[in-house]
Amino acid sequence: MPGEQYQEIEVKLAVPNVEAMRAKLAEAGFTEFVPRSLEQNRIYDWPDGALRERGELIRLREYAGQRILTYKGPATVDRHKQREEIEVGVAETGAVAIILGKLGLEPRFRYEKFRSEWKQPGEPGTAMLDETPIGAYLELEGPGEWIDRAAIALGYTEADYVNLSYARLFAGHCAERGEDAGDMVFEADTHS
Repeated sequence: MPGEQYQEIEVKLAVPNVEAMRAKLAEAGFTEFVPRSLEQNRIYDWPDGALRERGELIRLREYAGQRILTYKGPATVDRHKQREEIEVGVAETGAVAIILGKLGLEPRFRYEKFRSEWKQPGEPGTAMLDETPIGAYLELEGPGEWIDRAAIALGYTEADYVNLSYARLFAGHCAERGEDAGDMVFEADTHS
């Protein structure tokens, strides 16, 4: 949430069929509160990759009418991935990109996804259904106990948990296919 600092706790779950997952979410009592929208992200780092080396990132995101600057600290992983996250809403991404450049940061990775967000009334977590160029994933974010309950309700087990970033998932996807990893973006005609 923009303007907040907190410990992000999450897992990703591979989704073989988006429409079937939307039905499962509804059956499990989730309601879509942010409709499917294109999300565009740029990760910034210094030319030497110092932030990445430390497990940190600076991200500039545009999604569902919001523009958000995010700092994420190094992650720890047990069952769930956990890391510090500080976010602030910004009025203009172009100006923020210029400021980041003046500080010596440069865009290092760009990725897109279509995201919808879902909640269960009275529950503390959020389910985010992400359709990416390398497949669909459900991110469950909230307290660890809630993540585990929600995963079970949606037909998953702890063995299904994925604790990698989209950048690492994309790098692995490209390596498996012998392709150079560039940016994880949709073809121009798939923005619908």
